[in-house]
Amino acid sequence: MMNCCGLVTKEKQPVPLKSIRVEVQVKSHVATVTSTLQYVNEEERHLEALFVFPLPADAAVCHFSAKIGDQEIVAEVQERQTARDQYDDAVSSGQQAFLLEESEESSDVFRLSVGCLSPGQNADITITYITELSVQADHSLRFCLPAVLNPRYTPAGSDAGIVSEISSCVSVPYTLTLSVHVSSPNPISKLESNCTLDPLVFLNSDHTQATVNLSSGHKFDKDVELFLYYQNTHQPTAIVEAGVTTAKPGSLMSDPVVMISLYPEFPEEVMSSLATQGEFIFVIDRSGSMGCMMHHGERAQMRIESAKETLLLLLKSLPMGCYFNIYGFGSHFESFFPQSVVYNQDTMDQALKKVNEIRANMGGTKILQPLEHIYSQPCYPEHPRQLFVFTDGEVGNTKEVLDLVRLHAKSHRCFSFGIGEGASTALITGMAREGSGHAQFITGTDRMQPKVMESLRFALQPAVNKISVQWKVPDGITVDTLSPPINVLFQGQRSLIYAQLKGQSSESSEGSVIVQYNLKDQPVTNQLHFCLKPTEDTGLSIHRLVARSLIRCLEQDERTGGVDVEDIRRRMVEISVEAGVSSVHTAFIAINKHNREAVKGPLIQRRVPTQRWQMAGAGLPSFFMCRSTGMYMSGTGSSCSSRMHNTYFEEPACYSDLLQWEESDLHDDPLLQLISFQKASGCWELNAALARVFGKTEDELTNQKPAQVDGSVWATLLSLIWLYGYKIQQQIEWQFVAMKAASWIGSQNVVSLSQCVCDGNHLLGCQVKEETLGI
Repeated sequence: MMNCCGLVTKEKQPVPLKSIRVEVQVKSHVATVTSTLQYVNEEERHLEALFVFPLPADAAVCHFSAKIGDQEIVAEVQERQTARDQYDDAVSSGQQAFLLEESEESSDVFRLSVGCLSPGQNADITITYITELSVQADHSLRFCLPAVLNPRYTPAGSDAGIVSEISSCVSVPYTLTLSVHVSSPNPISKLESNCTLDPLVFLNSDHTQATVNLSSGHKFDKDVELFLYYQNTHQPTAIVEAGVTTAKPGSLMSDPVVMISLYPEFPEEVMSSLATQGEFIFVIDRSGSMGCMMHHGERAQMRIESAKETLLLLLKSLPMGCYFNIYGFGSHFESFFPQSVVYNQDTMDQALKKVNEIRANMGGTKILQPLEHIYSQPCYPEHPRQLFVFTDGEVGNTKEVLDLVRLHAKSHRCFSFGIGEGASTALITGMAREGSGHAQFITGTDRMQPKVMESLRFALQPAVNKISVQWKVPDGITVDTLSPPINVLFQGQRSLIYAQLKGQSSESSEGSVIVQYNLKDQPVTNQLHFCLKPTEDTGLSIHRLVARSLIRCLEQDERTGGVDVEDIRRRMVEISVEAGVSSVHTAFIAINKHNREAVKGPLIQRRVPTQRWQMAGAGLPSFFMCRSTGMYMSGTGSSCSSRMHNTYFEEPACYSDLLQWEESDLHDDPLLQLISFQKASGCWELNAALARVFGKTEDELTNQKPAQVDGSVWATLLSLIWLYGYKIQQQIEWQFVAMKAASWIGSQNVVSLSQCVCDGNHLLGCQVKEETLGI
C-alpha cells in the first residue's frame, strides 16, 4: 500500500516514474504544454504503473504518445469504454498499452495507465495540452503547471471514481525540468515566477520572443507559476486559424475559426461610483485541511488565519445599509445569522466576535449543503446577491457543485478563491464561470487580502446587462459563434469569443466583431476589426480550444438531462475524436502491437504518488497530517488509504491551540490593527489604541487637534493621512475602508479642512495632499 505521509521508500516498492520534462510554448495568451514522463521498470516482473495527476481545468489535451526504444506509438482518441476494453485485452495478452483518461468527477484530474512494461524496460510518455492564460490584477498573464494534487474529500455514498485513486506523499522521488519559449505581438516586459528561474534570454531586438528555464533542484512542494508581463496587454486581439484540408467538409476542423480577445474599458464617469447596495455572503471552508500553512517560508500563516484576517477586511469594507452573512462549512455547516442581516455597527460587531472564534475544526469538505441552503433563502429586492467562496478546493463532487451554481446563476454572482497549493482548478474556475463572477488563486507567499479586495471591487462594479455580439463579414462568409454567451463583463478583464467561419473570401478581406451592452442604463459599444487571413503556424491550437469549449458545454447539457442525452453524448464523442481532444466519454489509447510477451502470473501494479501539501507544520504528528487531508487510516503502521468514503477527522487536543487568533497576532500588523478600529460608518474614535498605531500618545493627538474639529473627525482624518502616507503600496487592501472614511468626513461639514490636513501631515510626518484623500 502506498504511504501518503512520505515514507514511500521504506515500503520497498520502487516507483517506476523517474522524471518529468516539460516544454511550454506561449504565443500571446495561449500556452501549448508538452510533458514527457520517463518510466523505468526496475523490478523482475512485468509491471503496470498508474499515475493520477493534475492538469489545468480548462486544458485541451490533444496529444498522447509512447516511445519504447526507437519506436514511437501515437495514441488515438476512442470512445471511453472501447479504449478501456482494448487496453485490458492488450495488457492481458502481454502487449504494451497506454491509456489516458479524464476524471468524470473533476476535469482537472487525469489517470495514466502504463501497462505491461517488461523487466528493465524504459518508456517515455508524452502528453500535450493547450490552455489559455488567465489575466491577473496587475495585468500579467498567469501560467500554472500543477505539481500538487491533494486528495479530494468525497461525501459518503457518492461515486468518487478516479479522484478516489489519488496517491500522494510529502516528497516525490521523481524530478522535473521545465523550459519556456514565449512569443508575442507585443514586447515582453518581464517574466516572474514563484520558483527559481534561470535568467530570461531575449531572442530578438524588439523583445517579442524569449526563453527561460526552471532552475535545477525543484522540490515539487508547490505548483509552478509563471507570470508574463507584456507591453499593451489590454489591446484586443483576433487570431484566425485555417482549417484542415483533409477534414470532412462542413465539420469543425475543416473550416477556419477565430478567437477574439476583448478587454472592455468602461467609461470613467460610470466607474467613479461603486454600488452601495447588495447582499454579501461569505462562505468559509473550515475543514481540517484549512489548518495547512499558506507556504513553507518564514512568517507563514495557516490558511484559516489568513481567511480570518480577510474577513475582517471585508467586514470593514462593506457599504452601510447592505445585507450580509457568513457561513462556515466542513462535514456540516453553520451561519453567523439565520438569514442575511442589515450591515450596521451592531451586526458588524457581532460578526467580528464570531470571526475571532473560527477554527479549522469542522472535518471534511462538504460544500454542496451550505450552497443549497443559501440558494433556498429569498433574495432582497434592490440588493443583488454576491457570493464569496473561500476553499482549498479538495472536494470530489465538483461537477455536482458546478451544476448547482449554474442552476441559480440568474439570482447571484459567485466569486471563488482557491487557497493553497493543489486547490481544484475545476472547482474554483468553474464556480466563478457558472456564477458569472471571478476566480482567484492564492498560493505560495501570495497575500489573500489584495486578491479578495480586487474581487470585491468587481462585485461593487455596476452590473452589465443586455450583452450582445454581432459580426460584420464580407458577402459569402457566415459566422457561427461557438463559445457560450457572455454573461458578465468586468473592467479590464479579458472576454473570449470563439467562432467558426464558413464560406470563401479573399485573404485581404476584413471582418469585425461588435460587443454591445448596457452599463448603468448607458449603452456601450466595443468593436474590433480583424483580417480574415489565417495566422501562420498556430498548430490547430485554436480549433482544439474551440472543441474543448464545445465539449464542456455539451457536458453541462448532458448533466442537465432531457430526451436528447444520448444524442448529446454521441455529439461529444464525435467532436472529441474529430479534434483529437479529450472528454469524459473518450480516452487516448496506444498499443504496441509489435510487442507480445508471455506474462507469467498477475502484473505487479504500482501507483505513482503526486506531491501532497504538507499540513500545519513539522510539529504535528503524522497521523494528523493524513487525516487532515481527507483520508482515513487503514492497515498498520503509518500507512494511509486514499479512499475517500465515510471520512472521519480526529482533532488532536493541541490543534485548537495552534489555530487561536490571538489579539497579539493582529497587533503585529499595524494596518490590520488600524482597520480593526474603524466603525461601520467609516469613522474612527480618538483614543490611545489608535494613537499607538501612529506611534504617538493619546495626549499628542488631542493636543494637536484643531479646536473647531470633533475628535472622531480628527481621528478619521489622521487615519486617512496615515494610510496614504505610509501604506500606499497596499492601497488595494484598504481602498474601500478609505472611501467610507472620506465619505463620512464629507458628511460632517468640516470647517477649515485644508488647515486640518496640513496639521495632520505635520503631526504624522507625512506630505499627503488634500485632493488625494478624496474628501
